[in-house]
Order: sequence, then C-alpha cells, then structure tokens
Amino acid sequence: MKKYRCNGSLAILACTSLAITATASHAQGAPATSDDAGVRIERLQQQLTEQNQQIESLRQAVADQEARHRELQRALGQESRPVAGQAEGAGTADAQSASDTSQRPVRVGTAPSQEITQPAVAPLFDQPGILTPGGKFLLEPSVQYSYSSSNRVALVGYTIIPALLIGLIDVREVKRSTLTGALTTRYGLSNRLELEAKLPYVYRSDATISREIFEGSASERAFNSSGRAFGDVELAARYQLNDGGANKPYLIGSLRFKARTGKDPFEVVTDCVTRCVGNTTGTGLPLDLPTGSGFYSLQPGLTWLFPSDPAVFFGGISYTHNFKRSNLSRQVLGGEREFIGTVEPGGIFGINFGMGLALNDKSTFSMGVDLNSVGRTRQNATPVAGSVRTQLASLLLGYSYRYSDKTTFSVTVGAGLTRDTPDLTVGLRIPMSF
Repeated sequence: MKKYRCNGSLAILACTSLAITATASHAQGAPATSDDAGVRIERLQQQLTEQNQQIESLRQAVADQEARHRELQRALGQESRPVAGQAEGAGTADAQSASDTSQRPVRVGTAPSQEITQPAVAPLFDQPGILTPGGKFLLEPSVQYSYSSSNRVALVGYTIIPALLIGLIDVREVKRSTLTGALTTRYGLSNRLELEAKLPYVYRSDATISREIFEGSASERAFNSSGRAFGDVELAARYQLNDGGANKPYLIGSLRFKARTGKDPFEVVTDCVTRCVGNTTGTGLPLDLPTGSGFYSLQPGLTWLFPSDPAVFFGGISYTHNFKRSNLSRQVLGGEREFIGTVEPGGIFGINFGMGLALNDKSTFSMGVDLNSVGRTRQNATPVAGSVRTQLASLLLGYSYRYSDKTTFSVTVGAGLTRDTPDLTVGLRIPMSF
C-alpha cells in the first residue's frame, strides 16, 4: 500500500479518500482465500461510499463557513481574497494545492485605518480645540446667561475740606442681564480644516438706579430698558497646523469674522429731550437696548492642546481688530440726530489657559481662565475722554457628558474676577454630530 503525506484540512480529506481507494483496489487485486472475500470487498466499497459522503458534507460545511466569513468582511468594509487551494474534485493536485496554501500566509482582510484621534475636553471658550472630522456635520444649539452689576459715584463740584463737598453727587447702580440663544454649525472639510457659522438671538434687560445729576434730588429713580433681536452673525475657520502626540501639543490656527447684523447702538433712541450734554431732564440712556456691537471685527487666534493622560492642558491667544465707522450719529428723544463723527473701538488682546480632566469614559471636567485687555475707544482720531483701557478676567468651570456617540451635553459656569467683567455667566451647549 502506498503512503501519502498530507498537509492541511482539505488535503487530509483528499488523502483519506485516496487511502481508502487504494485499500479497496488492493483488496480487489488480492487473491480470494475463502468464500468471504466477496463479502469483504462489498464492505470495503460500502465504507468507501460512506467516507465519500462524509468528505462531501465536510466540504459543504467549509464552503458555508467561507461564505459567512465573506459576509462579515463585507459588513466590516474589508477586502477579502479567496483562499487558494479550494478544489472541487479530490485528487493529488488538490492535496498539493492545499499543502502549498498551508505553508504560506493568507490575507483575510485589511487592517483598519488609523483615524486621527484628538483629546476631548469640555469646551470653555469660543475657540474649541477639537476639529470636526472630514465630511462630518455638527449642529450645536446653545444658551448663555450673564449677569453684571456695577456702582458709579460721580462728584461734580469742589472740596473745601476733605469732609465738605460743594456741588452735586451722581450715584448710579446698573444691573444688567443678558440671555443669548445661538445656533452654531460646523462642517469638516478635512480632518484638519473646519468651517463654522453662528447665529445668535439676544435678549437684554438693564435696570439703572440713580439720583439724577443737576437736580439735587434726595430720592432715587429706576430706569428700565430692554431689547431683543438677532445678534451679530459670526463666521470662522480653523486649521490644525501639526500632528500632535503624547510629547508634543496640537496647534490650531483660527480666523473669526463678526458682522454687524444685530441692532445697532447708533440706531436706538436715547433718552434726551434735545441733547444729552447739559440735559437736565433725560438720563442719557438708550430707551431700547442694542443687540449688536455696531462694528465689523476680525479675530485671528492660535489654540494649543497638550495631552497628558488623564489630563489635557489647553490655551490660546487672540487679537480682535474692530473696524472704524465714519459719519455716525445717534437719535435723541424727539427725532433730532446728534452727530458723532468717526468712531474706532479699541483692539482686544486675549489669552486663555486651562486644564481638562477625564472623570470616566463619558464625562470630563475642565477649568480655565479667560483674560482680555480692551483698548481705548477713539472718536475723530482722538481718544474719548472717559475711555480707558479695560481689563476683563473670568474664571470658568466646565463639565461635559457624552450622552451618546453623536450627542454631548456641556455646561459652563464663569465668575468675574475684575469689576468690569460680568459677575456670573452660565452656559449650556449640546453639540450633535451627523
């Protein structure tokens, strides 16, 4: 009897068939020694038939498994290549092909692509450090409430001794509340470049408690005004400048443009009978509050993120340039227009920094500081007499919870650190990706 060397599952099946065939042939070629020789040959043939049926069943099972494997590959988006050595007939060529296949590596799919992963932190500032992936669309509804109060005391007169003032005292307490709802959309042109558009709707309410100047009144008066309308539309673009990693930060450049689509401060009516200067009956305050700044602005910036598991350190710098406007005038009570001239708001230098900490796989906590230095406003190329450089600083705390793979809830609470900064800000963002 011949000896067959078999390698591989299909080759083993083929060799088994050959061995049985050879055994049957040998049995048929051997001389009969008794009357039972024909019975033994019949039994061997029956065993051969059963073995062939088992081999066919095994082949069918292998074919079914390969079909299911290809379906899984298609579901995972992988390319598949059939395994060599699958033959329909059983023979020597099939065994050799199966043996070759078992000795060389077989590619059953392609490795998954390595997507660019970036650290996730709770967004605190208007310049988020996480870009939208290429081809993805993000919709972010948000609402923010801010409250500020300030006191002002103006002494109009002259002092004879430190305890005696000849003149009038103007005392004003201003309480301001602002509620801003916005809808922000972002679209990733690539994994490194995204575009953003923001449409805000602003509601403002001011309450001024004062003793009117030039009147010498001992009683306080309250002056209330409010305004609601769409705010200034903003457009922005961000680009990731480098490939960050464990030992180097991510650098993201940004450019933001703000239009003046909101209600203009120079369009609202001011509470004056004729003119605000020297007026003894008006407050000099607007009857209807504006919802926009009234000036176009352009803000370049640079944001950095440095991952250090489980924390992410981040920060940014920016400069806002406000474009001047000419031939401005404001409307006073009674329909008269008061000419103002050319007005140029001061530029704003901004810096922010902070840290984000991952609490678990779904929630993060962030804290940061936002600093802004606002320059003096100029009127007709001359600094306004009452304008000074203003310093704004806020301490921000943020919490973010990933509700699902496409939806995240982010809450931000801010506290003013300087007198000119809003005392309290509370914001809620719900970014949703599509």
